[in-house]
Amino acid sequence: MTTHETTERTDPPTFAEIRESLADAGRRYREIAALMAENEARARKNEARARKNEARARKNEAKAERRMAALQRAMAETDRRMRETDRQMKDTDRRMKDTDRQMKETDRQLKRTESIFTSPWEKLLESLVEGDLVPLLNGRGIAVEGTYQRSKGRRNGKHFEFDIVAVNRREVVVVEVRTTLRSEDVTEFLTKLSAFTDWAREYRGKRILGAVAYLKSDSAVTTYAERRGLFVIRATGSSASIRNAEDFEPRSFA
Repeated sequence: MTTHETTERTDPPTFAEIRESLADAGRRYREIAALMAENEARARKNEARARKNEARARKNEAKAERRMAALQRAMAETDRRMRETDRQMKDTDRRMKDTDRQMKETDRQLKRTESIFTSPWEKLLESLVEGDLVPLLNGRGIAVEGTYQRSKGRRNGKHFEFDIVAVNRREVVVVEVRTTLRSEDVTEFLTKLSAFTDWAREYRGKRILGAVAYLKSDSAVTTYAERRGLFVIRATGSSASIRNAEDFEPRSFA
C-alpha cells in the first residue's frame, strides 16, 4: 500500500508574487468595470431608444386619433348632406308632381275651353265644306256619289272619327276639318289615313284619298299638307275652294 503525502507551502508569498496577484486582480477589476460601463451605456442607449419609440408611438397615436376624428366629422357631414339632398330631392319630386298635376288640370281646362269655342265653329265649317265638297271634287275629276259627316265607330278597342267622307264606287275622300290647321294636325291625320281601311273595312278595295279643310293656317303648313299628297281646302266667307295646283296628283293611301 502506497501512501501519498501532500506537502503544503508554509513559507509566505514573495513580494513579486503579491504584486503579480494584485496586478492580475486590477486587470480583472478593470475588465469588469469596462464591461459594466459598456452594459450601462448600452442600457442607457436602449432606454433612450425606447423613450424615443414611445414618444413616436404617442405622436402617431395622437395623429391617428386626429385623423379618425376628422374622418368621423367628414362622414357625419357627408351623411348630413346626403340627408339634406334626399330631403331636397323628395321635395323637388313632390313639387314636380304638383306641377305636373296642375299642368294636366290646366291642359284639361284649356281643352274644355277650346272645345266650347271650337266645336261650334268646326261644325259650321264642316257644314260649309260639305256643301261645297261635291262640286269641288267633281271639278278635280272625282265624281262624288255621296257624303257622310262625322263618321265614327270603334274597332279593336280604339275609337275613330272622320269629319267628312265623300265616296263613289271606286274612290273615298276623307276630309279633316280644322278652324286653325297646324302641322301636328296634318301629321296626325296622315296617321289616321294610313289605318283608315282597318277601321272602316267597308271601304277596302277602294282608292283612299285625303283632304284637309281649314279657316286659318300658315302657308308652310298647307305646303306640307300638299307635299304629303293631301287636298288643301280653304273656307272663305260663305264658300270653300281647293288651293292645290291644277296639275296636283293626290296620294292614294290604300
